Amino acid sequence: MGKVFWFIVGIGTGFLVAHKVSQTEKGQAFFAEVNDFTDTVARSFQERTAEVREAIDDLQDELRDAAQH
Repeated sequence: MGKVFWFIVGIGTGFLVAHKVSQTEKGQAFFAEVNDFTDTVARSFQERTAEVREAIDDLQDELRDAAQH
């Protein structure tokens, strides 16, 4: 039970520190960079997912064609 308590205290402290840091000019710049990074990661993930799905669809089409012959 003590570990859970300290875990929750750590999370709360982290949020409090992040909130205080985000109120400074440097903190806002830092979080803007973090947001740009996460947006780039999300966009790249979505693009790669679309590529993989397209490759799977192509492979399924080829397998269907091969099974019909």
